[in-house]
Amino acid sequence: MNACEFEVLRRRNLERLFHPRSIAVVGASTDASKAGSQALLSLKGFPGRLLAVNPKADEIMGVKCYPSVAALPEGVDLAVLAIPAEHCIAAAEQAAQRGVGGIFIISGGFGETGGAGKVLQDRLAAACRRTGMRLLGPNTSGFINTHAECVASFVPGVDRLRKGSVAVIAQSGGVNLTISFLLDRLDQGVALAAGLGNAVDVTAADLLPILAADPNVSAIALHLEGVPDGRKLYDALRAVTPVKPVVVLAAGRADIGEFAVSHTGNLMGSHQRTVSALAQAGAVIVDSTEDLAQAATLLGQGRLPALRDPGVGLVTGQAGPGLLIVDGLKSAGLRVPELDGATQEVIQQHLPPMTFIKNPVDTGRPGAGFAHVVDAVAAAPEVDVVLVYALSEAAVLDPARALAAAAGRGKPLVFGTLGLQQDLAPALHDLRGAAIPAVLGPERLVLAATALAADARGRWLGTQRAETTVSRSQVPLQGPYDEHKAKALLAEYGVRSPQRTLCHGRAEALAAFQRSAGAVVVKIVADDVPHKTEAGGVHLNIRTPGEMEAALDAIARIPTGDPGKVLVEEMAPAGVELIIGAVRDPSWGVTVVVGLGGVLAEALSDSSVRLAPLADADIDDMLNQLRGRQLLDGFRHLPVCDRTAIVEVVQAVARLMQEHADIAELEINPLRVNAQGALALDALVVLEKDAA
Repeated sequence: MNACEFEVLRRRNLERLFHPRSIAVVGASTDASKAGSQALLSLKGFPGRLLAVNPKADEIMGVKCYPSVAALPEGVDLAVLAIPAEHCIAAAEQAAQRGVGGIFIISGGFGETGGAGKVLQDRLAAACRRTGMRLLGPNTSGFINTHAECVASFVPGVDRLRKGSVAVIAQSGGVNLTISFLLDRLDQGVALAAGLGNAVDVTAADLLPILAADPNVSAIALHLEGVPDGRKLYDALRAVTPVKPVVVLAAGRADIGEFAVSHTGNLMGSHQRTVSALAQAGAVIVDSTEDLAQAATLLGQGRLPALRDPGVGLVTGQAGPGLLIVDGLKSAGLRVPELDGATQEVIQQHLPPMTFIKNPVDTGRPGAGFAHVVDAVAAAPEVDVVLVYALSEAAVLDPARALAAAAGRGKPLVFGTLGLQQDLAPALHDLRGAAIPAVLGPERLVLAATALAADARGRWLGTQRAETTVSRSQVPLQGPYDEHKAKALLAEYGVRSPQRTLCHGRAEALAAFQRSAGAVVVKIVADDVPHKTEAGGVHLNIRTPGEMEAALDAIARIPTGDPGKVLVEEMAPAGVELIIGAVRDPSWGVTVVVGLGGVLAEALSDSSVRLAPLADADIDDMLNQLRGRQLLDGFRHLPVCDRTAIVEVVQAVARLMQEHADIAELEINPLRVNAQGALALDALVVLEKDAA
């Protein structure tokens, strides 16, 4: 079997695992306290062929038993292994020999325990790689495919989860079920919900394409605890998100690595790298399981088209909640455009005077004209998504009826409300019947708009990226790189820096100063002094011979194994200082950071991260995400910065990293930017061999 045929086999076996027509429970038991008993009980409603493996019984719960996995009928689609870890290897090998499509291992005691458990896990992985059989887990609660009536899980109650259209992929089996129960509480239910556990074989990247093609799935909720192969996941998401929305909760905010010689690694912590890459691939990022369930539900009911900056319209029946909603929208960076004059004229016909109608529209209280007001906002050309908020008042507002005309405009419309549960139930029932999404509370309405806008913006950014082919340089770089050599390398990619002279010894430095036409900067050049400013190795605005002598004396006192070299460089004109950096992340590949720079780069920690390759629109988005973005636009005494020049430098850094696989990290800090362009005032290049 060649490699292509083997991959076809693996894909077919993955389908068999999650859409089985025959299942065997290995370790089936009559003891209700054991996982094998609950697993068999959960599968009692399975419409396909159900088998059991127990050498001490002929049948359990009416299900025929076989003495071993090797004795099973050939071609079983799924085997559920509810047996101790030390017995799973032999069972897995026997399952592969019997042509089982996939196995799901409940047991723990594998890689999560280290030592002998890691050895067992490696043997499982090797068996999958060798045979093409697929493995879910180990150390997971399994999966539920409600449309196939397959409950491959040992957790009580999961067999009663209602059918829905949201699919759940979670690293943790417990989180998988948590999200599933939250979806059930939202009257949504699940289509398929899988806990990946240790993810020895089946990962989120494997499942995403299957869910994208599944007609029963309208949206995907994804929970991650770690991403060992980020680029594979990124590529899978980029292919899936244009087809179906994906909402992600990424746990773990602590950094997994340190980058000792530069600020770059500290500015792109591991969690920031993860969420930035997922968002760049088109996923919507949330911060809690409740937000994950709610956002996936909403997006599954309808999406915006791919838009860079969708406009949000709000109609509120009460002013106070409306203010909270608008505050939340604007704090999240969403656009709440003023309604055009024609729309305001229509609205005025249906509201009493003194109400605010520019957007949001405050109706004062839902009245007879409420439906016309909502419809007018939905018809406004500057509005892409409509939010409506009104407390439950059955005597004055029937939400489903009032929103019917606006819902027919073809724009996403979400209704937010609160009230006593018994009062809300009829209205929520009618809204579900009319396919109008409803949420409880002002904050959930903000979440709805934020998720819709993030999904639309992510897909729009995806349309701006062209597929690029990187030509890797075959000539290895020769390091180590000092500042002068790093700037020369950057210059080959179009990145400019001030006029400079590399001087060996005091006499050459003094001669270079005499030739200068104005003030200069004097810097130490030494491979073992990467942070020159902190070491006292950077002296600015040197204008007189005395100042030059003093600077050289100070630099001479710095301990270094490479003394005597200094850089004499012309002073750069005033501007805003940025940091542009990149690292070669072991999971995500080339990762680029843009932030406010200079000596306060880490203290400010105002940065944005993306994966290479980048579109110009990605870089513009990075700049707009900075908290200090106003500094680029002529804030107070600062110049208006040339954004095009910044984009060109970021593209150069990304391209340099992609073309030279031997660069571990690269940093320009600061990049001085003004209306005339951008200059690299300092540069650092670290090769892989030097980083190691």
